[in-house]
Amino acid sequence: MANKEKFTEVRHCQVATNGIMMHVAEQGNPSATPVLLLHGFPELWLSWRQQMDALAANGYRAIAPDLRGYGDTDVPDDPTAYTIFHIVGDLIGLLDQLELSRVFVVGHDWGATVAWHLCLFRPDRVKALVNMGVPYFERHPYVKPTDQFKVFGEGFYVTQFQEAGRAETSFSKYDVLTVLKKFYSIKIDNLSAPPGMEIMDFLKAPTSHPEWFSENELQYFSEKFQNNGFTGPLNYYRN
Repeated sequence: MANKEKFTEVRHCQVATNGIMMHVAEQGNPSATPVLLLHGFPELWLSWRQQMDALAANGYRAIAPDLRGYGDTDVPDDPTAYTIFHIVGDLIGLLDQLELSRVFVVGHDWGATVAWHLCLFRPDRVKALVNMGVPYFERHPYVKPTDQFKVFGEGFYVTQFQEAGRAETSFSKYDVLTVLKKFYSIKIDNLSAPPGMEIMDFLKAPTSHPEWFSENELQYFSEKFQNNGFTGPLNYYRN
């Protein structure tokens, strides 16, 4: 694995928070200024491995959990256990267990949405925020987000993810490594399939892994999603 020496410096633990056990990876001096890193879909704490190296090298304490439903964190069966209130609650419980009053927060993709709401719900626990991929959207007073997405058509990925089991059935036609490669290689802005086609069938399978991923890292991701499936992560969209 690339940067093997740095990768082995990562510390791992399980933290009891908000009724679940959360897997947390850390790097850097435990007494240093903490930075909470929140991954997106379909990712894991390992998505931040390069940023964790850089933060630790610059005197920070990088903290990267597997969010609820992902990796080595618990995967509740109840689809309604994946609301933004649950996920933010997990993070507040994590900070409490780590005895951290305030942290810098960095979010990407779904992690960015979680980070926005962490700031909204508990601004007292956040020093500053850096978000990537998802801007802040105010809640519409009467229109559901899923209704707003209808403008993109039935093939829009979020729309297809709504029906329980639909995406899982589509994903199951491919091995987990192929599913992940398809997602990690997306180069289109409007992630929408043509009429009558599932988004997973529409996405092209690359012949090689992305250059910014090592084969060992892809295998790590594949193993974790093979163990737990995609239903937990997809339940974020369904809430």
